[in-house]
Amino acid sequence: MHAPRRFPHLSPAEIDRLDTPGPRYTSYPTAPDWTSDFGPEDLAHAARSAGEQSPDEALSLYVHLPFCHSLCRFCGCNVIVSRDPDRVDAYLDGVARELGLYAALLGPRRRLTQLHWGGGTPTFLSVAQLERLSGLVRSHFTVQRDAEVAVEVHPGHTTVEQLECLRALGFTRLSMGVQDFDPGVQAQIGRTQSLEVTATLVTAARRLGFEGVNFDLVYGLPGQTPTTWAATLERVIALRPDRLAVYSFAYLPSQRAQQRAIDSSALPRGADKLGLLEQASNALVDAGWSTIGFDHFALPTDALVRAQRTRTLGRNFQGFTVCAAPDTIACGVTGISDVGGCYAQNEKRPSRYFEALAQGLLPVERGVWLTADDQRRRRWIGRLLCNDWLALTRDEVSGLTEELDALDRLRAEGLVTLQSTTDGGLELNLTEVGRVFARHVARVFDARLRKRREDERPEFSRAV
Repeated sequence: MHAPRRFPHLSPAEIDRLDTPGPRYTSYPTAPDWTSDFGPEDLAHAARSAGEQSPDEALSLYVHLPFCHSLCRFCGCNVIVSRDPDRVDAYLDGVARELGLYAALLGPRRRLTQLHWGGGTPTFLSVAQLERLSGLVRSHFTVQRDAEVAVEVHPGHTTVEQLECLRALGFTRLSMGVQDFDPGVQAQIGRTQSLEVTATLVTAARRLGFEGVNFDLVYGLPGQTPTTWAATLERVIALRPDRLAVYSFAYLPSQRAQQRAIDSSALPRGADKLGLLEQASNALVDAGWSTIGFDHFALPTDALVRAQRTRTLGRNFQGFTVCAAPDTIACGVTGISDVGGCYAQNEKRPSRYFEALAQGLLPVERGVWLTADDQRRRRWIGRLLCNDWLALTRDEVSGLTEELDALDRLRAEGLVTLQSTTDGGLELNLTEVGRVFARHVARVFDARLRKRREDERPEFSRAV
């Protein structure tokens, strides 16, 4: 048995020194390195190659459903605010075309080990529209019997009838956006969702046989205090979700116009903000959850916990997983594919998305081909962020002069431990403090960021 890991207590001086802006490393290369020079023909070539070279490999499929009834002020997602259900039917027409294009390019490679519907609010769709989308997916792809089939839901806009439909369609996991149960905080972020509504949905999901119920929480929201946060955590613990993600609120009003409506003076910052994460982590660990990374949690019997203990945990744009396939294709506006050695993001504007599909083109807005160096650095960063550990061979260590110097500094600062291996390689482990600032450690391996001048670097959210 592994002993529960409690959150390290950091001094204000340590927080000031380490809480610097940087990429979240959902991908490497990170999104600022993707360009419009990468277009539909590039993605088509990548998908065709992925089908030809690995016809027996499974795939992950993500479908982005951007519709929301209203815009939450904290949100950083790409959404379409609407009250018109007819817009969904036109959107599904586009998704149908896109799925057909991918099916033609991938040839016989049609087996899914992971299917995820995200948003927006996928349960903006009616039962008939949910059934239609599932039929579209399954007309082109085969979903494995043991696949992870997950959907994001907004409890305030999801009915038990929709849950019954999703379960009948084969969905096994729900991810519920909770954020915070405090009415005052909800008022400031423009998202109303009662404890009673959420609890009713959780109970229904358990009754219907969903294998997993996940919660998303957000710390650092306006008006959050240790007292209000403690009440939210108490309510969350009572509902006993299988997994939790406790995300840092990324306040970037220059990039996200809706955040300008937030009173910035009401935001917890620095030590106060990190204290909320510490409070959540310790409360959840004490209540029986295990830590995954520094801001995700799962019950000890969960597959994520077992995978992390064996250092086999994976991650993609949909989060931590044990079902990630070598390639992911994504449909819908802003969807991000990771296939055939490239990243490609779909058009953000629906008009351009539909225009490309009408011409028989994949609706690509930007992307990037990964070099051999990019691929090895992506592998290193992924292992570090998933498993708190990285082993480099002697050949990999060779030539990493700047990285080794930076790692020595991080060791002196108490973020990592380093140990030489018998074959001349290097083993790196994150300390408890290093786990909190894992993005800081991952930045050591970001060669692209290092090459940018300070004045060329994009605006990033802070580490915590």
